[in-house]
Amino acid sequence: MMWLPLLGLILGVTLGLLSDIQIPQIYSNYLSIAILAALDSLFGGMRASLQQVYDDKIFITGFFFNIVLAIGLAFLGVHLGLDLYLAAIFAFGIRLFQNIAIIRRILLTKWANRKKNQE
Repeated sequence: MMWLPLLGLILGVTLGLLSDIQIPQIYSNYLSIAILAALDSLFGGMRASLQQVYDDKIFITGFFFNIVLAIGLAFLGVHLGLDLYLAAIFAFGIRLFQNIAIIRRILLTKWANRKKNQE
């Protein structure tokens, strides 16, 4: 079932690139943070699936909670006159790269084990 979120991501990116929807500049920070939070949740779910600890409830609640928290932080920052969205970008960016690194290690280990078993 790990392919389902990846398929959804590919489909969403394709539809987004083919559409001519324009996001107003005032919402660009909110949208960028929401996308980064969603990607963080997506890759976290993929990692959990590979580690066989995936739970639908944790994924869904984490997905929406991350997006709401990130947008709320950006909204608060705009009203305080601070760039608080940068904190969310930093946190989600680090977690995103950590999840991708863990996924890469898991896949490389599985590939090496499969190759070793074939010999």
